[in-house]
Amino acid sequence: MENPQKHVLVLQHHSCEGLGTIADVLAQRRITPSFIRSFKNEPVPKEMGDAAGLIVMGGPQSTYERDKFPYLRHEIRLIEGALEQAKPVLGVCLGSQLLAATLGAKVYPGRQKETGWNRVTLANFVATDPLFANIPKSFIGFHWHGDVFDLPRSATLLASSALTANQAFRHGKNAYGLLFHMEVTHPQINITVKTFADELRAAGLNGSAIKLSANTHLQQLQKIGQEVFSRWVVTL
Repeated sequence: MENPQKHVLVLQHHSCEGLGTIADVLAQRRITPSFIRSFKNEPVPKEMGDAAGLIVMGGPQSTYERDKFPYLRHEIRLIEGALEQAKPVLGVCLGSQLLAATLGAKVYPGRQKETGWNRVTLANFVATDPLFANIPKSFIGFHWHGDVFDLPRSATLLASSALTANQAFRHGKNAYGLLFHMEVTHPQINITVKTFADELRAAGLNGSAIKLSANTHLQQLQKIGQEVFSRWVVTL
């Protein structure tokens, strides 16, 4: 039986970038998320303490904007601490970029923003990966990023898309970076489209079409995400 007091730290960077379906998986295992809302100036812990793991969510910030958002330096320090203690780390979107940066990789603007529903293709050797084994080798993921990263030297590439070579990676046994989103829900997609409407207009993208496409793609994506996140939670 899982320890009902077990908890994970969650770094949140925007009100609409919540845990989504990851919260359901944590609840099933009786694991409590302890949120640190950096965008509200909540202090980032200096160390992991008794937290079983670390989840780093997405947001509109960039890892190289550390002068503008000083808390990003504190977050990288916390990620370093989690890695040193071999505690499980899960980075989503901005979280994956911060994990890559912590591991020494370059993070920079991509040649174009990747937004909405695009295909993700898993690497050929993921059959041996603890999280992605027996997952469909190709599926439609949800994307909302302008920055990309080089693959850290210590990392194993897990997934790519037509626009972005490095969509997912693993470092060690239990640290994962996912640039695309598998945790999103219908409400999250709706509020994201509304919140970043100006960004969509600037890119010439149709927010209504993105929301409508969720009816086609979201169910399969959530099924895949449920499996992947469940496997990660087992490592806590």
